[in-house]
Amino acid sequence: MSIIVNLDVMMAKRKISSSELAVKIDLSQANLSILKTNKAKAIRFSTLEAICKALSCQPGDILAFEEDDHIL
Repeated sequence: MSIIVNLDVMMAKRKISSSELAVKIDLSQANLSILKTNKAKAIRFSTLEAICKALSCQPGDILAFEEDDHIL
């Protein structure tokens, strides 16, 4: 089971660059890159709220659940 971050997809839909979004949400470009590349282990609700506000979207537009394919 894993959570997939589709931030890059939403950014493309809104035609906003990483540097522009980082400034809008007051996050370093390095931390934004970690989110975009699915390497983040956690996200603060305040950061998620800022992203949703900046991109005019819902958390479900950015986060998705993907079930693993292996059988136990």
